Amino acid sequence: MLHYTVFPAKQNTDSSPWITFIHGAGGSSSIWFKQIRYFSEEYNLLLIDLRGHGNSKSLILNPFQAKYTFEIITDDIVEVLDHLQLEKSHFVGISLGTILIRQLAEQQPQRVQSMIMGGAIIQLNLRSRILMHLGNLTKSILPYMWIYKLFAFIIMPKKNHKQSRSLFVREAQKLYQKEFLRWYKLTSEILPKLRVFRQIALDIPTLYIMGAQDYMFLSPVRDIVSKHQSTSLLVIPECGHVVNVEQPEAFNHGMFSFLKSLK
Repeated sequence: MLHYTVFPAKQNTDSSPWITFIHGAGGSSSIWFKQIRYFSEEYNLLLIDLRGHGNSKSLILNPFQAKYTFEIITDDIVEVLDHLQLEKSHFVGISLGTILIRQLAEQQPQRVQSMIMGGAIIQLNLRSRILMHLGNLTKSILPYMWIYKLFAFIIMPKKNHKQSRSLFVREAQKLYQKEFLRWYKLTSEILPKLRVFRQIALDIPTLYIMGAQDYMFLSPVRDIVSKHQSTSLLVIPECGHVVNVEQPEAFNHGMFSFLKSLK
């Protein structure tokens, strides 16, 4: 089973709601350190390290499983929820973690009270498709950290993105080459998966929190929010892709206001 950490609500009651945090590819649950103190006052927090990441790095979940799918990765998350007997939770994701949350909402919608999607990936523009194609051509030739550093710089190019860029590169260095390749092969599933997600709206309250400088992914999110009910958008000024790290106060306040509005 995946490694997870639970932070009980400080105002602990049997009715304290849960928030489950899902990081992106190459990251770990450590990226949520600026959210833990803020939200653990009133909420039980569940932080999960995805397979091959963080403290789940050393776990051999299935050594004969050469290919990962979004369904397989999501089943890992469900296994943790079942183990904790956690029937319902709010879910917060960043980057690729938002795709996993949406996949979970497809598979077990009764468990998802709401979705908070930071730096959400809804559609790949031409630049991101070229970047993905470049990675496919070179992933078996170049050291994976060269590829990852290039991706991080293209997605988060500005000076004020440096902390987020450094954090993700540092976490990615903990991956094995073979594990990186398994995760990278998921890109072959992304386009059809995102197409379905854009077409089918779920009746689950959803908040997208995007950086105004997230030039690769913001525009499609604006479009989907204009079409899908039960969705709303918060755009944080002077902020890039990893909104919870770059502008934690704005991210936390926006997320907290959204959660309170659900009551």
